[in-house]
Amino acid sequence: MTDAELIEQINGKLGSRIRETANPAPLRIFLTVDPGDLVPAVTGLRDDFGYTHLSTISGVDLGEAFEILYHFGRHQGALTVRTQVPRDKPHVPTITPVIPGAILYEREIQEMFGITVDGIPDPRRLNLPDDWPDGQYPLRKDWSFERPEEIIPGGRS
Repeated sequence: MTDAELIEQINGKLGSRIRETANPAPLRIFLTVDPGDLVPAVTGLRDDFGYTHLSTISGVDLGEAFEILYHFGRHQGALTVRTQVPRDKPHVPTITPVIPGAILYEREIQEMFGITVDGIPDPRRLNLPDDWPDGQYPLRKDWSFERPEEIIPGGRS
């Protein structure tokens, strides 16, 4: 099956849930969905097209919005589902009922970008230390690090 045939089939099955498709390279497909259509789209991709392997979820701070990218892989190529949430209301639904392994990536998105994943079964921090200050998200463009003064034991500071 060619990429064009696959895109046509996906559009046929998922219809209005897909806002945009792109095929920037062979075996590489991008789908753009609204956050409200994310779970039904991922469910359709899993059930009808066999996209069961979620490679990772990544995020991009676009300024006024965040883009969340769900990267799926299978032997016929890679497929990325993109969605955007506004910066002033950064909420996205969890996909863990469809892809249980997404929980680790969703926890990472929450702590690094401050995007709330609605319905996530375990919202604990994943990578940041327990004493990390609330409201500090290190992958946001507006986050800045202030290095504490270095103190050398027995020496000058």
